[in-house]
Amino acid sequence: MNGFLIAGSASGVGKTTVTLAILAAMRRRRLRVQPFKGGPDFLDTGHHTRIAGRAARNLDTWMLSHDANLLTLANATRDADCFLVEGMMGLFDGKSGSSEIGSSAEIAKFLKLPVVLILDASKSAGSIAAVLHGFETFDPDLPLAGVILNRVATPSHFRLLETAITTHCKTPILGWLPRNASVTIPERHLGLQTTEEASALDADAQQWHTFADLADNHLNMDRLLSLECGLDLLHNAPTASPTPIQSLRIGVARDSAFSFYYEDNFDLLREHGATIVHFSPLNDSRLPLDLDAIYFGGGYPELHAARLSANHSMLESIRHFAATDKPIYAECGGMIYLSQHLTTSTGTYPMAAVLPLTMEMTNKLVHFGYATIELTRDCLIGTAGTILRGHSFHYSRITNVAPLPTAYAVLYSLSGRKENEGFHHGNVLASYIHLHFRTAPSIAAHLVHAAQQAQPASPEHYDASDMRQLV
Repeated sequence: MNGFLIAGSASGVGKTTVTLAILAAMRRRRLRVQPFKGGPDFLDTGHHTRIAGRAARNLDTWMLSHDANLLTLANATRDADCFLVEGMMGLFDGKSGSSEIGSSAEIAKFLKLPVVLILDASKSAGSIAAVLHGFETFDPDLPLAGVILNRVATPSHFRLLETAITTHCKTPILGWLPRNASVTIPERHLGLQTTEEASALDADAQQWHTFADLADNHLNMDRLLSLECGLDLLHNAPTASPTPIQSLRIGVARDSAFSFYYEDNFDLLREHGATIVHFSPLNDSRLPLDLDAIYFGGGYPELHAARLSANHSMLESIRHFAATDKPIYAECGGMIYLSQHLTTSTGTYPMAAVLPLTMEMTNKLVHFGYATIELTRDCLIGTAGTILRGHSFHYSRITNVAPLPTAYAVLYSLSGRKENEGFHHGNVLASYIHLHFRTAPSIAAHLVHAAQQAQPASPEHYDASDMRQLV
């Protein structure tokens, strides 16, 4: 199958712009293209989804096993004509500086993907060849399929770059892109603005065509469409064998304030019998009827704190739900929303008051990076002793917490810091850690089981007293 990985020499070189341009050009050719993002990022996948017209997925060789990555890739491409993966950071940037673990290079080698390298040429001339030559020789086992030069000033600037590269390097040039303000995606403290925000990308067709025109006018699309993944996805991927349980309704908060979700998390919940019901804490007056559980993801609640706080009927509906025995699982921004109140630069805003926590925004990242979690007690997502992997990425902190039991022993990979986290309060589990559920399929099984157990007894209900039988 046609598939390749788009990598960068560093963060900020324009990988996402190039990726969106190629996705749009592929769709213009009426191809069903499946996008992926390497690493734990939520923001790029939202933009991929909008342009490709298919839900983007995450591949991650640190959070997920090789089998989990293969399963994600195979499942998502089953009805696709082609796919492409946008890498993260620089090509060789991973968990540490001494290996390729967790890097785009590791993903490319494991999945046998040709690599297209993006270089920022805005302030370069002949020296661009030295940069490319370094990437060619750094890892001989990772041959580059081509290079795309981004932010080229003029055609004459490109000719200068082209001469330097063809004289000193062997990697073919697959095109170049000029600076184009109309496709620049605004950024903020967590990265790119979300696709849910109208200011990030215009919703009209002209924006889509602008991306496609960039690729068609400046890139060698025929060459890109000839790049092949070296894996036989149909025969090499492991197969999932879920244990369906009675259909349940899990409410998922999704709007401009809550949009940080892995699509595979929903797949796994559905495989275990759940129906996903989206609702908006910003715009809806109350929760959907007949929910059996609620899942609050991360996002930007701080940008919408006033509106979230003013939606009194929704807050009351959530408090009423929390007073039942039905489970609530919350990550990062979701935990902020369930707290007593949130302090931002514009004031202090009452939140849902489900958790005895108070929160405030900070001016720097807190506990950034991958994290390993050991469950220290049985909880909504697993049994004591289970090891999970996730990541932390937030500009807020807890300012006051009443005595609360915790379910996580967390080790942060970058800082080496350890702490007890994963606040367990009645039927609520809340944490700053974002989890990709394929890190352990038991996560989805336990959540669905907890929701099933909270339902009124019925002869049709699945009887599973020991969740260890499901994993």
